[in-house]
Amino acid sequence: MAGCAMTTVSLALAQANGPAGTQVAQVFSGGTIRDIRVEGTQRIEPSTVRSYLTVQPGDRFDPAKIDESLKALFATGLFADIQLKREGDSLVVAVQENPIINRIAFEGNRRIETEQLEKEIQLRPRVVYTRTRVQSDVQRILDIYRRQGRFAATVEPKVIKLDQNRVDLVFEIGEGARTGVRAINFVGNERFSAGTLRENIQTRETAWWRFLTSEDSYDPDRVNYDRELLRRFYLKEGYADFRVVSAVAELTPEKEDFIITFTVEEGERYKFGKVDIKSNLKALDPEQLRGTLLTKEGNWYNAQEVEDTINKLTNAVGDLQYAFVDVRPQITRNRDTQTIDITYEINEGPRVFVERIDITGNVRTLDKVIRREMLVAEGDPFSATKLKRSEQRIKDLDFFERVQVTSQEGSAPDRSVVAVDIQEKSTGEIAVGAGYSTTDGPLADFSIRERNLLGKGQDLRFGATVSKRRQEYDISFTEPYFLDRDLSAGFDLFRVTRNYQNEASYNEKNNGFALRMGYPLSDRLRQRLYYQLQGTTISNVPTAASIYVQEQVGSRVTSLVGQEITYDARNSRLDPTEGFFVRVQTDAAGLGGAARYLRTKIGGGVYIPVFSNDWVLSTSAEIGYIVGLGKDVALNDRFFIGGDTLRGFRTAGIGPRDLRTSDALGGKEYARGSVEMSFPLGLPEDFGIKGYGFTDVGTLAKSGISGDPKVADERSLRLSVGTGVSWKSPFGPIRVDFAIPILKESYDRKEIFRFSFGTRF
Repeated sequence: MAGCAMTTVSLALAQANGPAGTQVAQVFSGGTIRDIRVEGTQRIEPSTVRSYLTVQPGDRFDPAKIDESLKALFATGLFADIQLKREGDSLVVAVQENPIINRIAFEGNRRIETEQLEKEIQLRPRVVYTRTRVQSDVQRILDIYRRQGRFAATVEPKVIKLDQNRVDLVFEIGEGARTGVRAINFVGNERFSAGTLRENIQTRETAWWRFLTSEDSYDPDRVNYDRELLRRFYLKEGYADFRVVSAVAELTPEKEDFIITFTVEEGERYKFGKVDIKSNLKALDPEQLRGTLLTKEGNWYNAQEVEDTINKLTNAVGDLQYAFVDVRPQITRNRDTQTIDITYEINEGPRVFVERIDITGNVRTLDKVIRREMLVAEGDPFSATKLKRSEQRIKDLDFFERVQVTSQEGSAPDRSVVAVDIQEKSTGEIAVGAGYSTTDGPLADFSIRERNLLGKGQDLRFGATVSKRRQEYDISFTEPYFLDRDLSAGFDLFRVTRNYQNEASYNEKNNGFALRMGYPLSDRLRQRLYYQLQGTTISNVPTAASIYVQEQVGSRVTSLVGQEITYDARNSRLDPTEGFFVRVQTDAAGLGGAARYLRTKIGGGVYIPVFSNDWVLSTSAEIGYIVGLGKDVALNDRFFIGGDTLRGFRTAGIGPRDLRTSDALGGKEYARGSVEMSFPLGLPEDFGIKGYGFTDVGTLAKSGISGDPKVADERSLRLSVGTGVSWKSPFGPIRVDFAIPILKESYDRKEIFRFSFGTRF
C-alpha cells in the first residue's frame, strides 16, 4: 500500500454502519503492522501508551483490535482526545493529554469550611484533570450542602489554563438560602391530630424562633428517621398494625421550601391479653421473675414497655449468674378481641463475645476517652443491656452531638463487632454573661472553659462572677482518668466575697484551694475524697447587728477533709427522667486551722415518668447535722435554708433568728424535701418551655444559743406550694417560681415570687 495513504479512526469504528463505516473497516483490514508511532505525548512516555494497546508490531491490521485499543486508551482517563491513523504499514497513535491540576480553590463557601470540602472531593493537586471526575466532585459538594438543608446551592467548576499543560480548578459555589419546611401534613390520621404527630417527629416547620436550630430545614435522612419515630409513637399507644404508607417531600414552585406529607394507616388499638413467662433454663423458676414485668393484662399495648421488660428480664436473669441469656417475646395477635398475648420465652443465648470495638467520627477526642466509658471490652461476653448503658455514659460526657452504639456480625458466628459512631461538638467555651436573680440581683460573669482539653477529656476552667452581693473568682482543673485509671483527680483555687447584710448583717470573704479525687466502688457506686484549706473573714458588721453576729467578726482558717459517696441509678445525669440517686457526705474540720467540727449530709432523689417522659415526677430529700468538737460551730459553718433550697421563703428565711435585729443565726441540723412535677405546656417542643408544680418542706434548728428569749429557735416544719415556668431561651435559661408558704413561723421571711435569668453570648 502506498506510504501516503492515511485514515483516521474514532471510537465509533466498531459501530460504524453503512458505506462509510465499511470503507474505514477496509482501510484497517489487510496487511501487517510494521511499527507503532506515538505522537503528542508530553508527560507520558510513548512506551506507556503502547502498553495499553491490544495490538503490537507484527500483528495484522484488525478493525476490532484497533477499536479495543482506542477504548482502552480512553479508559485510562489520561487523554482528552485520541486518534488512530494508518500510514502505510505504520499505526500512528496521536494523543492529547489531559492537563494536570495545579491548584484547587473554592469561592463563595461561607457556611462550610474549605478544609471540609477538600476532604470530600476526590480530585487533588498533581492529579490528572478529567471532566468526569469534576462532575463527580460537583455532585459531592452539592450533597454536602443538601445535608445542611441547602437544596438551592449551585456549584460551577471553572478551569484556568496554565503553561506546561497545567490548570487551576476553581469551584464557584452559590450556597443559597437554607431550604426550609413550609408545612408538614398528615393523611389518614384519625386517632391523633396533626399537631400531636408533629410533636413526635424530629423535623419541624420553619418558624422565626427556630433560628438556632437546623431541624426546620429539609433533610431526607431526617424524614426517614421521622417514619421510624411515627411508628414508635403509634406502637407505644397500642396501634400494633400501624404503618407509614409514604413520606413525600415536594419542593414549592419558587424552590424555597418543602412541603412534607406523611400518609399513614393507623389500624385498631390493642390491649395486652395474657402475659406469661416461659423458661427453658434449668433450675430457673419463671415465677420469681414475674415482679419484673411491666406489661400488665388489660392495659393498652405498649411496644416500649415490651422492650423495657425484655431488658429487665435479661438483667434479672443475669443477676442469677446466667451469663448468656436470650429473651424473646412470643406475640399472638387476637384481631377479634383486639388483644395481644405475650409470652416472654427465656432461652440460653448464643455464646457471643465482643471481637473488637470500632470508633468512628472522633476527630479530636482520643479513642481511649470513649473506650473507658464502655462497659464491655474486647473478649467480654456480648451484652445488649451493657451496650445501651455504655451509649448513655458516652452521651453524659457531653462532648458529642450524636452518639450511636450498634453491634455487627464479627469474623465468626460467636463474635460480634461493636461500632461506636459519634459526631463531635464544640467543648470550648468563652462566655460573657449578664443576668438577674432574686438572690444576687444584677450580675455579670466571664469564663473560659475547655471540657475536653486536648481531646483527653480533661476539664479546665477559669471563671469570674460579679454581682451586687457576690464576687467570685475560681480556677479548676479535673483529670477524669488519672494515671489512665478510673480515678478522677483535680484541684480548685477560689476567692469568694458575699454580702449577707440583708440576711444576717455581715459580709464574708473566703480564699483557699481544694484537692479532690474520685473512684468507683461498683458500677453505679462512686466515692469522692477531698481536702480543703480556706481562710474566712467576717467583716462589715454594724453596731446594730445581733450580738451573736458581732461575736463572729474576724478571720479564721479551716482545714477540712471529707468524703462523698453516691449511688446513681438515674437514666441520665444531664436530664434524668427515670431512676434514683442516694448521696452521703461527711466532713471533718480540725487538721490544723481554727475550726473544729464534724458535718454530715444525707440526701437522694427519685425520678418517675408519668404518662410519658414529658411528665416527670421527682422527689428529693436531704438531712444535715453538724457538731462542734471542743468549741461551738462558727456562724459561717452553720446551715442556712431558704431561696432555692426552700421556695416560698427568702435565702436564710427560716430557722434560728435574733428577734431584736431579725438577723438569721443559722442552725446545726436541718431537713428538707421537695416533690415536683414537670410537664409540657402544650407549646411547640422547640420553645423549650416547661411548667412545674411543686411542694417544698423543711426545718432548721439548733443554733447553739440557749437562755435568750429573744432568739427564736423552733424545730417546726415549714411548707410551701407553688408553680413555676422555665424557658431554655436563646438568650439563656429563665425560670420564674411562685410559691405560697402554708406552714410558717411569724418571724420567717417569705418570698412569693422568685425570678432568675442569665445569658451568655
